[in-house]
Amino acid sequence: MSESGGIATTPEPPYYAVIFTTLRTEGDDGYGETATRMVELARQQPGFLGVESARDGLGITVSYWDSLDAIAAWKQNTEHLTAQQRGRDQWYADYMLRVCKVERVYGKRKKEG
Repeated sequence: MSESGGIATTPEPPYYAVIFTTLRTEGDDGYGETATRMVELARQQPGFLGVESARDGLGITVSYWDSLDAIAAWKQNTEHLTAQQRGRDQWYADYMLRVCKVERVYGKRKKEG
């Protein structure tokens, strides 16, 4: 799991990715604090594997989960439900959420040490 804004460390596939793509409205009004809290809370959920996020106009956050059941439980978390509603009502001009099964992983990891 990425702790420093880098690439998340995930297990061998299969597992699931939730891709959350957003266009923000103007203003913050608690968005930054809530976004930070949601990542902290997600890390505490059973089945959470990691998260990656980037924003430059278009925001993309990808969270990784070990099962569809874990994703469904996260979606129904009470504090997360409140944040979802605020997002729809206040923070996002547009958004899309996609759930994908990761079947293969390719890449280069920086060697430790």
